[in-house]
Amino acid sequence: MERLNVLWTTNSVETVESFLALYAGNSLKKGWWDEVHIIIWGGSTKAIGEDPKMQELVKEMLNNGVTMEACKHCSDRYNASEILAKLGVEVKYMGEPLTKYIKSGANLITL
Repeated sequence: MERLNVLWTTNSVETVESFLALYAGNSLKKGWWDEVHIIIWGGSTKAIGEDPKMQELVKEMLNNGVTMEACKHCSDRYNASEILAKLGVEVKYMGEPLTKYIKSGANLITL
């Protein structure tokens, strides 16, 4: 099973609309990847917590079968933990899991 992990740190709505949401959804629909998993970290956390449009993009990706985790440290810092959890994102400390993904040689891109 091929899985793509995406470390999402940008707060740019344009980048999320024109790349992340589009590519993640199409990757699953067209079978380019068996799984697409997004890790929400840093500026993306703040943007999702504050911007209803970003929240809608998260819902759209989740509805398309994308899985997501968010850094608890970041989400607590930006008061977004509750919002992310309500959207269906797993909120947890991500330092160790991200390190495991990298050390395992998992497919990982960042934006």
